[in-house]
Amino acid sequence: MSSNRLESEFDATEGRDRFFQFLTGIRDLIDRTVGSSPSRMAIFAFGIVIIFFTVMLMLPLSSNDGHAVAFHHALFTATSAVTVTGLTTVSTALQWSFFGQLMILLAFQIGGLGTLTMTSLLAMAVGRKLGLRSKLIAQEAMNIGKLGELGSVLKTVAVTSITFEAVIALVLIPRFMLLGESVFQSIWHGIFYSVSAFNNAGFTPHSDGLVPYGHDLWLLLPLCIGVFIGSLGFPVILVIQQNPFRFNRWNLTTKLTMIGTVTLLVLGAVLWGFFEWSNAKTIGSLGMGDKLLNSFFASVMTRSGGFNLVDMNDANPITLLITDVLMFIGGGSASTAGGVKITTITVVILAVIAEARGDQFVVAFNRTIPDSVLRIAISVIMMSAIIVFLGTAAIVFITGESLDRVLFEVISAYATCGLSVGLSASLPPSCIYVLTALMFVGRIGIITVATGLALRSRRRLYKYPEERPIIG
Repeated sequence: MSSNRLESEFDATEGRDRFFQFLTGIRDLIDRTVGSSPSRMAIFAFGIVIIFFTVMLMLPLSSNDGHAVAFHHALFTATSAVTVTGLTTVSTALQWSFFGQLMILLAFQIGGLGTLTMTSLLAMAVGRKLGLRSKLIAQEAMNIGKLGELGSVLKTVAVTSITFEAVIALVLIPRFMLLGESVFQSIWHGIFYSVSAFNNAGFTPHSDGLVPYGHDLWLLLPLCIGVFIGSLGFPVILVIQQNPFRFNRWNLTTKLTMIGTVTLLVLGAVLWGFFEWSNAKTIGSLGMGDKLLNSFFASVMTRSGGFNLVDMNDANPITLLITDVLMFIGGGSASTAGGVKITTITVVILAVIAEARGDQFVVAFNRTIPDSVLRIAISVIMMSAIIVFLGTAAIVFITGESLDRVLFEVISAYATCGLSVGLSASLPPSCIYVLTALMFVGRIGIITVATGLALRSRRRLYKYPEERPIIG
């Protein structure tokens, strides 16, 4: 008996060792893949997740009426959730059952964690291609103990995200109870909104969204805080956690992100409030306090949050244009927010200022920004503008809709913001597929393009003669 027991224990130990070796092999394979082809890895990972949730949403169990939803609606919703966009072609509350809403929540939770993790790993991949000094700078920017520690990145991102989401949910749940919802509904809505806010997803489980809660600070402020923190980016959050009140200890990415975020937040609130102040269809009939709250809330959400308190169809054209610009800029790098990113725009603005002053180098906070970073920033902005133009042209050509409404919807999709003028729900399937592609490219494209450009550095052993073309 003892001999058989020893043999069984030996077999169990050997089985566990083989299993752990298998997991280690998978981890090493992923690590090598990220290092050798990070762009391909990002596209493949997000594509597989979108396909899975598309299948889940097509199950009759996912719909309230017990019938399978059309493929283009399932694909669009799954892509919108995984890319943490928030655009919908069908009502989240009316179309999807509890199981369907649970799948949507899991999709934007995985999409948010995947975005944070993928951008962190891609930044590490770039660091491996650099010299020792550049590696140390990249390591400092990412705040990771050792470059290449996949498990460390995954654990830190997951713990940080879930902690913030849990705190926001604990604040929201009692409020929903006080508003008359059942315990189960309150818990579900608190969790759903907290995860949606931190991941900048913009999905809402209520049929009329947040409109009935437009005066409720207890609900709106936690959502604003969640969207704001989620839009900063994983590296920035870690830096602020370690040095919360020491601005001089922050790295350049954190400084540029925070200054840019606060500037756009204040400027957006002022402009949005100014142009909508007397608009009776939006906030014109509200008191001053509610007008200020709506302006602040709108400014936070245009950066990629996607929640709204007013019907964007009722907003003035100039307000829609301002919102277009804010959505296109988006949030911080390596964050759940979309857009071309604040640091990208900030670097270009700093370059313009340096050129206007006649400075030879682009400098910020006693740090010189390399020319290669400026070239990447310009490339990202130009590529994004071209994609937005092509998407807008395609939908205008197919539907004949007005340019301002189509442009708003296209930028919202590409910048993964989620604000809408109601166009997505009325588009034919062909245009829904166009918006689906825009959401996917908007989430994956910026990451992979920036990384690909950073990795494609080659040395020339010679230099052609300089000649300055006439500009302007």
